[in-house]
Amino acid sequence: MSRVTDIRYVAYGVPDLAAEARFYREVWGLREVGAEGGLAYFAAAGSPEHHVVRLRQTPVRRLDAIGLAAASRSDVDALRERVAQAGCRLIFAPRVLAQPGGGYGFRFFSPDGLPFEISCDVARGPSRELQRWEGIPQGISHIVLHSPDHKAAVAFFVDVLGFRLSDWLGDFMAFLRCNRWHHRIAILPGPPCLNHVAYDMLGVDDMMRGIGRLRQLEVNIAWGPGRHTAGNNTFSYFTTPNGHVVEYTAELEEVDEASWQATVYAPAPRVMDQWGVGVGGPQTLPPAQPDGGLFQAAEV
Repeated sequence: MSRVTDIRYVAYGVPDLAAEARFYREVWGLREVGAEGGLAYFAAAGSPEHHVVRLRQTPVRRLDAIGLAAASRSDVDALRERVAQAGCRLIFAPRVLAQPGGGYGFRFFSPDGLPFEISCDVARGPSRELQRWEGIPQGISHIVLHSPDHKAAVAFFVDVLGFRLSDWLGDFMAFLRCNRWHHRIAILPGPPCLNHVAYDMLGVDDMMRGIGRLRQLEVNIAWGPGRHTAGNNTFSYFTTPNGHVVEYTAELEEVDEASWQATVYAPAPRVMDQWGVGVGGPQTLPPAQPDGGLFQAAEV
């Protein structure tokens, strides 16, 4: 079965492009790799993806695209057929992509109206092995989304895009994988929108070093540091100048496909955070609101 294999990038529309670009470049630890046609691209030092963040200025905050990877052109074409059969609206059919990194792919709206791109043959960017204490992101770890029908959204990602269920938190949060890592996508109830994007750090020390750098730059932590139960990953959440939630995470669990059994975890304080020493909580993050670009294709 053709399936999605990983996350490539997230493209945002933001009202204050200069502030958001400065945050990713000077605070978060990404590297600016291009700015053309009103678009700014940022790469992570430990990721071979050409870019993991794309920014452009828009009147309202919105999601322009979530870029996903497939293994081959035949997989891209097969996924396009399944997406169409599921009743999703195409933004454009599979084609050679003109964006930096190139590749072959297509875009579509999810049933909730969020824009996705699936691509292959994207040019690799330079990457390197990070060293302990650098405290900068290796690359994107996972993305969490809200859906007004979260169980239907889970079924879409599993049945159409080929994700596999790792765990549930109660009956309201599903963790989905597309490779050996416990989750690349997680889904919560709520209005259709992005909840947050998480970035892998080399280890807990690097996550803490990153937290320390942000504190020195007067960026306050919104929730954390802590350790979740599902996925067993550490976490620390922050808010960008334009109100997007981003996370430093480390030690996400690897899944043994031959033996993994999905678990339903009962919600509890020590399930959400096994350490229980951090500040804030889910209630301290910005409330979910419908994305500003639902069923509206970005011009680029």
